[in-house]
Amino acid sequence: MTRTSAPVVAPATGAWEGLVTTALLGTDRRTPPNTGPGPDAPVALLDAAAVETVRRRAGLRPARAAERPQPAPEDPRPPLPQAAARRLAILLADRPGASGGGRRGTAPDLTELLPQWLAAANARGFAPPPHLLPALLDAARGRTDLRPAALEFAGPRALWLARLNPDWRFALRSTPGGGAALPHLDDDDSIRQLWQEGLFAERVALLSALRSREPAAARDLLATTWTTERAEDRLMFLDSLRTGLGPDDEPFLEQALADRSRNVRAAAAELLSALPGSALAARMALRAEACVAIDHMQPIRPRQSTQATPDTPATAATGSAVATPTITVEAPHECDPGMQRDGVVAKAPAGRGERSWWFGQLVEAAPLGTWSRRLGGRTPREIVALPVTDDWQGELHAAWCRAAVRQRDAEWSRALLGEPSAPEAGGPGAVSLAERAKLLGTLDAAERAEWVAGFIATHGLSEAFQLLGVCAVPWAPPLGRAVVDALNIARDAGSYPWSFSGVMGLAERCLDPSEAGRLDALLAVPDEPENASPGAGGYWAEAFQRLVTTLRLRAAMTEELNTP
Repeated sequence: MTRTSAPVVAPATGAWEGLVTTALLGTDRRTPPNTGPGPDAPVALLDAAAVETVRRRAGLRPARAAERPQPAPEDPRPPLPQAAARRLAILLADRPGASGGGRRGTAPDLTELLPQWLAAANARGFAPPPHLLPALLDAARGRTDLRPAALEFAGPRALWLARLNPDWRFALRSTPGGGAALPHLDDDDSIRQLWQEGLFAERVALLSALRSREPAAARDLLATTWTTERAEDRLMFLDSLRTGLGPDDEPFLEQALADRSRNVRAAAAELLSALPGSALAARMALRAEACVAIDHMQPIRPRQSTQATPDTPATAATGSAVATPTITVEAPHECDPGMQRDGVVAKAPAGRGERSWWFGQLVEAAPLGTWSRRLGGRTPREIVALPVTDDWQGELHAAWCRAAVRQRDAEWSRALLGEPSAPEAGGPGAVSLAERAKLLGTLDAAERAEWVAGFIATHGLSEAFQLLGVCAVPWAPPLGRAVVDALNIARDAGSYPWSFSGVMGLAERCLDPSEAGRLDALLAVPDEPENASPGAGGYWAEAFQRLVTTLRLRAAMTEELNTP
C-alpha cells in the first residue's frame, strides 16, 4: 500500500516568518493561510505577504522626530566660470583604471590633471558648484594626496556634508580642529578656554594659527600646560614651533632638552640646532671642532716620468713630494651624558660603527659657519674640495649635506652639489639622489631648474626623475628644453620607450603648455635603428602625441579658469 503525503497547512497566525518559510518550500508543499493547494496558491501567498508588509509597517511606533539639520553655510567665494565648472565635472567623472590598463593611447590622463586643476582654482579663490561637492569628496576619499587641495577648494560646505555622511568623515579628520571654528585670535579668554578644554585636534589647530600670527603668544600658551601634557602630545605641540622659529624660543627649547621623553628631547635638539646662534649649536660646534682639523704636512706624491732623459732615469720622479692641506678626523670615543642631553643618540643602527654614528650627529648639528673659522677661513667650496684622510670623506660630507638642508644654507648646498656636468654630478657629499634632491630644495626655483637642466644635458634622464620632482611647476624653459631634448635623443637611439614613462608622465604635468608647438616635429613615427626594440617607434610617437594633447588641454584649463 502506497502512502501519499498531504500538503502541510501554514499556521493560522500568518506571521512573517511563516510566509517566508512557505515561499522557500514552495506552495506545492506548503500553502499560505486560508488557502488550499492549487494554481491560486502562489497568488494568495503574494497577497498575504503584501498584507503582512502593510501591517508590519503600520504597526511600528513612530520614532521621535530628529532635529532638522542646520542649513549649509554660505561660501563667500566667487563661483567658477561655467566652462571651468564643466571641465571639473569631466575630471571628476574620470576614475583611475577606467581604461582597463594596457597601452594608454594618446588620451590625456585626467586623474593626474585634477590636482593641478584644483591648485589653479584655489590660487584664484573660486568656490565649487554645490552639485559637484559629492563627487569631489568621493575623489578625495580615494586619494589621500588629493585631500588638502580638494578640501580647500570644497570649502565649508564640504565639512557640513561630512557630518551627514560617514563615508566623508575623513574631511573632519583632515581639517585642523575637525572643522570647528576657532575663536578670534584677539579673544584671550576664549583662546585660554579652548586651550584648556578643547579636543586635541582643536588645540593643535589653535596653536598653529596663533603661532603663525603671534609666535611668542603661542609659545607662552604652550608653556602654561607643558608639564601636564602627554609625551605624544608634547611632541606634536613642539612641532608647531617650527613656524616662526627664532632666538626667543631658545629658553623654552633648552628646558625641553631635559624632558622625560627621548623623542621630545630629540625634537627640541633638532630645533635648537636650526638656530645657529643657540647655546646648543655652540656646544655642538665645540664638540665637532675637536674632531676635525687641518694637517698641512700630508704629502702628495708627484706623477712619475715614464720617459728617460740624460739627466733623469725613467724611474725617477719628476719632482719631490708636495704637501697639501688635508682634513683629518678623530671621531669621539664615547657619547657622554652631555652629548645625549643635546640630542645625540647613543645607540648606533645595525651595521653602523658607534664612533662614526656619533661623529655624524655632531657635524650635522654644528653651525656650518664653524668650518670656515676652523679650517683657515676657506669658503664652503674650498672646504669641500679638500681631501680627507682615512676614508672619512663620505661620512663628513654626508653630515655636511644634512646640516645644509637643516640650516637651509644655499652656499653650502652649491658646494656639496658641485657642477652638474661633473662625472659624479652630485658632488662628494651627495651620496644618493635623495641627498641631491634635498640639497636642491635649499636653492631658489630658477637656480634649481638650471642645475637639473645641466645634469640632464650631461647624464640624460636615467637618474633625473627624483631631481625633477623638486623643480617648480611649470618647468622653467631651460629645464623643459633639456627634458624634451633628452627624450628625443632616447627616441632616436631606439631606447625602450616604457623605460621613460615616468619622465614622460612628469612632462605631461610639469612642462610649460607653451612648449606644445615645439613638439609637433616629434609626432611622426621615427625610423627604427637596427638594434631598436620592436615597435618602439610607434610607442614613442604615441607618447609624444599624448604629451602634446595633454599640454594643450592644460592650456585650455587655464584659459577657462581665467575667463571672467
